[in-house]
Amino acid sequence: MIRKLPLLATSVVGLAVAVMIGLGIWQLQRAAEKDQLLDRYRAAQNLPPISFPTTPIHSDRLPLFRHSTGVCLRPVSKRSTAGRNRAGDPGYVQIVDCSTGIEGPGMSVEVGWSKNPNVAVNWPGGPVSGIIAPDSRSRMRLVAATAPPGLEPSAPPSIAQIPNNHRSYAVQWFLFALIAAVIYALALRKKLNDEANKA
Repeated sequence: MIRKLPLLATSVVGLAVAVMIGLGIWQLQRAAEKDQLLDRYRAAQNLPPISFPTTPIHSDRLPLFRHSTGVCLRPVSKRSTAGRNRAGDPGYVQIVDCSTGIEGPGMSVEVGWSKNPNVAVNWPGGPVSGIIAPDSRSRMRLVAATAPPGLEPSAPPSIAQIPNNHRSYAVQWFLFALIAAVIYALALRKKLNDEANKA
């Protein structure tokens, strides 16, 4: 029976199944790494406040979810992105990118929340305190504990908003591998039976 196996098709299916199993194992490894990262974030929430970093930091050392204080010397630009206030209402958080000196990466401050993405932000800068959160543009930003006039305080960053879906992705890849193997086995069985009936 082994001689009757279609070599090319069996090799292709075997390779595909192996790749899917490999992807499932990789997702399990990523899940463990994500668990470690989330544990680090939880621990950071209970650490003493720090000064907001004004020198470049490697991505794996960002002090995310840590209480922090900083000084915005001069607002440089303003942007908005989807976010929520402390009551959980959807809207837009207002982010001000600041200068912190002649050199350095500067500082991004989430100064508050509004229903209007284009609301005027009357914040001249200065000392600010809050919690460091991830930022898609500047890697991290300080979510201010208070808001200037015309804005409401934003919801503080929450670890619950960071999903760890890697285990479910792993299950999906393993199921894909199993389904592919079963379908091929059934098709191969039918082919071999048909050949045996013709003989």
